[in-house]
Amino acid sequence: MTAEIHWPAIALRLLLTVIAGGILGAERSKTGHPAGLRTTLLVTLAASVAMIQVNLLMPTNGKPHDSYAVMDLMRLPLGILTGVGFIGAGAIVRKNEIVLGITTAATLWFATVVGLCLGGGQLVLGSAATLTGFLVLQGLRGVENRIERYERATLCVMAGEDWLTVEELRDRLVAAKFHVRSLSVSHFVDEHRKSISCELRWPSTRGAADIPPILAELESLPGLIELEWKGMGSSPN
Repeated sequence: MTAEIHWPAIALRLLLTVIAGGILGAERSKTGHPAGLRTTLLVTLAASVAMIQVNLLMPTNGKPHDSYAVMDLMRLPLGILTGVGFIGAGAIVRKNEIVLGITTAATLWFATVVGLCLGGGQLVLGSAATLTGFLVLQGLRGVENRIERYERATLCVMAGEDWLTVEELRDRLVAAKFHVRSLSVSHFVDEHRKSISCELRWPSTRGAADIPPILAELESLPGLIELEWKGMGSSPN
């Protein structure tokens, strides 16, 4: 970071910042994320302007001979970087066991670092980081979708006492390529019914939300009173 900065250099840094923030933000907007183009662009610009401000205040850095106060200019960009964490936390949503928005939060944090680089005058580094980040977001999506992941769900079945046994239900689930992680059964003797709860895990394409065919098979069995399926999201293999 040079000690002196002039308006042509400031304009170049801001222009590259807008381009970088636009590239990263457009990718988020295209995929339907709430923290999209405008949010990412503003975050990138805020970081860049903070570094430009630091550059302009360089002559005042340190401790003046007539004051006890010490001017620590790097607190400004560091504060910007820390503050983006609050915006990133707002982009993360948890629905039961499913966590959404982590990539968007990471993109905002990454865009802040890009803005700091460009605002600080590291134009090549900031531009290279922008290109690399875009390739990670756009190019690796297909690779990530090909990685085998496991979906998780909870199956709750309530049926008459004469309905299929727990062992028969387990066999049906295993035959349908489900891994039964846990299984519990409750008997209601006075009402002549029982409730079976299973925690299931099965290989699936990432993000798939299809209803497994076995549910239609179970629904057609006699003696069924209630069937409940709760998806719990996906996890790596």
